[in-house]
Amino acid sequence: MQNRLGAHTGSYHHYSLATALEGIAVAGYRYVELAAIPGVVEHVPLEADERAISRLLRQLNASGLIPISLSAHSDLTTPTGQADARRALRLCERLGIGIMNTAVGGPANEDEDEAAFLRGIHGLADEAITRQVVMGIEIHGTLTSTGQRTRRLVEQVDHPAVRINYDTANSEYFAGVPAEADLPEALPLIVHCHLKDKIGGMREWNFPALSEGHVNFGRLLGLFQQAGYAGPFSVEVEFQGGEGPPLEAIHRAMKQSRAHLAQFGLT
Repeated sequence: MQNRLGAHTGSYHHYSLATALEGIAVAGYRYVELAAIPGVVEHVPLEADERAISRLLRQLNASGLIPISLSAHSDLTTPTGQADARRALRLCERLGIGIMNTAVGGPANEDEDEAAFLRGIHGLADEAITRQVVMGIEIHGTLTSTGQRTRRLVEQVDHPAVRINYDTANSEYFAGVPAEADLPEALPLIVHCHLKDKIGGMREWNFPALSEGHVNFGRLLGLFQQAGYAGPFSVEVEFQGGEGPPLEAIHRAMKQSRAHLAQFGLT
């Protein structure tokens, strides 16, 4: 597969950006998804000034990593979340990143107001177009708990700058629907994919290194290939929450995940 394969700095949730970039590069990845989620993982601050941007670019160059996406989840049903999304779009433009991943209710709100989302999304999408960015709405929460539900919502929006960021563990976590059954519904509108493994069923937070859970990545990557998907993939490992494992365990998970995907031709 010729798709770009990166890793999400959010896997290093409690560590610095420098540490995350080093671990991802040493694990053999060439691309990276940068986390810029206010109050959750702020590896890249949304209000970064020119000095901060220059420092970030130097860090990326030193690590040999190319950014493929910005993870900037904010609550798109609220004025504050929409303002954060606009800052994230500006940040994408400044960094030359073409995909901004987000979620209807941000990282935490699952009591989403669909009408409020639909009222605000077109203005954001229009701005995304002017900044040459596509917004990936993640499989996450209630309104977008599965590929089918997310596709239905994105089709309601009906805007070329709004597409799907698929997560291979989230439809099972949020709705009890395995990715193998769910992915085909979303495939036509996917712009980006989080490759994430899973242990346990619905609402069991356990997302280990790829190959340690029950997600069939060979099957899923086959479906992507059959559909002609040309977008990027980003490895995301969230473990069991809390403070997470020691740093060396995260490094090992990054290497293990990349080795597992290489078996299926994704490098």
